Amino acid sequence: MNSANLPSIFLPPTNRSMQQLDRAFFRTTVPLAAARISNIKETHQIRGELLKSGDLLQISSIKSLREDPSQQGSKCLLLRPEIKAEDRSNWSSELRKLADNGQINVIGYGLELTYDDWSASNILEATLPEFPEEDKETPAGFSQVGQVAHVNLRNQYLPYKYLIGQVLMDKSPLTKTVINKTLDVGTGSAFRTFPYEVLAGPDDLDVQVSEAGCQFKFNFGKVYWNPRLSHEHERLVQKFKEGEAVCDVMAGVGPFAVPAGRKKIFVHANDLNPDSYDALVWAIEKNKVGDFVTASCADGRAFIRQASDDIRQNKHEVRLRPPVKISRTADASEREEGLAKAEAMARTISRPHSFDHFVMNLPATAVEFLDAFRGLYHGRENEFTPTTDRQLPLIHVHLFQAKRDSAAEEQAEICRRVTENIGHTIRPGDADVDLHYVRLVSPKKKMYCASFRVPREVAFAERQQLK
Repeated sequence: MNSANLPSIFLPPTNRSMQQLDRAFFRTTVPLAAARISNIKETHQIRGELLKSGDLLQISSIKSLREDPSQQGSKCLLLRPEIKAEDRSNWSSELRKLADNGQINVIGYGLELTYDDWSASNILEATLPEFPEEDKETPAGFSQVGQVAHVNLRNQYLPYKYLIGQVLMDKSPLTKTVINKTLDVGTGSAFRTFPYEVLAGPDDLDVQVSEAGCQFKFNFGKVYWNPRLSHEHERLVQKFKEGEAVCDVMAGVGPFAVPAGRKKIFVHANDLNPDSYDALVWAIEKNKVGDFVTASCADGRAFIRQASDDIRQNKHEVRLRPPVKISRTADASEREEGLAKAEAMARTISRPHSFDHFVMNLPATAVEFLDAFRGLYHGRENEFTPTTDRQLPLIHVHLFQAKRDSAAEEQAEICRRVTENIGHTIRPGDADVDLHYVRLVSPKKKMYCASFRVPREVAFAERQQLK
């Protein structure tokens, strides 16, 4: 039930001192009136008339058609709470007419509600303390990652954390474990993982999830995965075109790389976290994108240069053949003919000698890796415009940004940080510069994606030793 739309008599009993869940406490009886149906064959007709007159109880989570409590085999329809069986003053003319015609008999009805009848929000609003408005945040929301529900409880709710965890697990059929993040992502770890505590269920964070039609399998406690970023994953992948080459520097378990591979985009994907690398390798195999996606486990700065050199030095082609239906009863010549037709319709995609895009999805520190692009294409000026029609690659770097009074202020700060790290001025509004707002991370922090083309002055400069 949604508390905001419920008459007060349908709300659960309140106990704001409860810290351990007591499901039996929430058993209650709501006094209502009901229309006992004289002829069960008229049930549909009578329900329609009571619905039209506004007399029928209309709460989505409560079935209005019930067994008659005192006459076996009979049915009755629950009526809105303002109607009283013994007082006809609140009856509509339609209800009076049905009663006077003997089609119904208005009776008293005790509607029994239990813990199972209310939503997580209902239960938590009835048990958690009433904090001042600025601190009020009923923690019924969570991120679902496989069978794991992940919450970020504010300090005032910590004394009630086990109650909250049990309620969330009870009310979410998919949830087997509820965890609470105890410190920020990356605290004590370079791999974007976070310390957590189990609020309900076993400490089992091995999950399998689906995104963009791709399967991923990993331990949620050992890698970074955020379901709130699915739209950002999709947005960037849509920018990539078949046959292009992408360097995914901080690839995680592959939410950019694997869907891109399915679009026949060549991806060099890397992550320093060995657990992320293992999950990435699994996803590449599971989703059958091995012809297009390769996995590495290396430092991001080194990988930018290593992958760029590798793609130039090593040629790679993929031969694509259309699927051919060959009957099980076909003889050898028929099979050979079918395969020949497929080969005649086949095409070859060749990997470019340089990347079209670099993706750097490590918002806390990715911007600091931009120095690795200095001198990336030193001595290769003739491979790019204006000598050829090939442009220098686009960089898509994610970063956190403090919330300011205006988007213009935020964008100016982002460009200043990019400029400082890449060693060339990047301005809002410049050609090929796109400063995309991704999401609000916290009340005072936003996540952006800054996209821009590698400046010529950076790409063709002298290579410097990496930090």
